[in-house]
Amino acid sequence: MAHHASAKKALRQTVKHNERNKARNSDIKTFVKKVLAAIAAKDLNLAQDTFKLAQAKIMKGAQKNLMKPNTASRKVSRLAQKVKALEAA
Repeated sequence: MAHHASAKKALRQTVKHNERNKARNSDIKTFVKKVLAAIAAKDLNLAQDTFKLAQAKIMKGAQKNLMKPNTASRKVSRLAQKVKALEAA
């Protein structure tokens, strides 16, 4: 158990940060699933619209240190390839 005021404050902040990070990660996963669902349904317009939102969420997650920038770029790139393949089909 924390005994110093600064350590107690750090514990409070950690709880808040964990909740925020969980919510952001959940948001990212939800948007990625929406894009994949739109691709599976072969709905090009919905896939493109949800891809834009998912891309923004993923890159915001990278800015907030939820994931490394290269990981975020890789995820966006792979989603973009799938959307592009849907356009070509």
